[in-house]
Amino acid sequence: MTRYETVRRAATEGSEVAHELFRTDLAVDTKQSTLDLVTKADTETQRRTISVIRESFPDATIVGEEEDERKSVPEDGDAWVIDPIDGTTNFVHGSQLWTTTVASVRDHQTVAAATVAPALGDIYAATPDGTTRNDNPITVSSKTDLDEFVVAPILRYGPDRDAEFGDLLKRLIVRFGDLRRLGCAQVTLAMVACGTLDVAASEQPDPNPWDTIAGVSLVRRAGGTVTDIRGNQWVPGCEGLVASNGEAHDEVLDRVTTD
Repeated sequence: MTRYETVRRAATEGSEVAHELFRTDLAVDTKQSTLDLVTKADTETQRRTISVIRESFPDATIVGEEEDERKSVPEDGDAWVIDPIDGTTNFVHGSQLWTTTVASVRDHQTVAAATVAPALGDIYAATPDGTTRNDNPITVSSKTDLDEFVVAPILRYGPDRDAEFGDLLKRLIVRFGDLRRLGCAQVTLAMVACGTLDVAASEQPDPNPWDTIAGVSLVRRAGGTVTDIRGNQWVPGCEGLVASNGEAHDEVLDRVTTD
């Protein structure tokens, strides 16, 4: 089985585990803060996803959000990056905006990625020929007027940095056409890839790889541009993330970051 086939199957089968538990009576625990939630669905989904990967790649290096899996992407070699449920708060509250995502990475470059949103009925995949949604090719939007752009913040920074996140929200609502906050970074990036949104932005230093890598690949292969907040090419571990349709990315960066 190819890496592309494996990421898609792993994300799909993992998402089925989560979907079976969606809107059921689950015990909810917290991790680093009262808003950092985890449930049995997260751990069971990750375990199923890993088992699918290891059927074809038994020695796979796993980078995963839950349990004791590695938490950073190695500089060299292969790794599989898993977010069993991105948008756990949405999941817990019954919102359909959550995903299971898997990315295959080699030497910090994404080889294949899949984002599955089962409650929405959507499977996004970064393929060798571009990005698809439910096997249909998609592309980023073609808008050029930033006053018409719909922009979404991603990756809340944590309670200790809420003031900084509030400053970003203020800039986005004032400087772009409209603002959405979806509570799921991977859904948000997928929506940039398909043109539903024009920009996704965060100033989060060192965002988690499982929150970002798959979605970045979707945007890039759909024709978009992804950089850090200074305009440098985005790689795991960069400070901030700005994904756009690429039509006016430098101006987008100015509006996102300039006080």
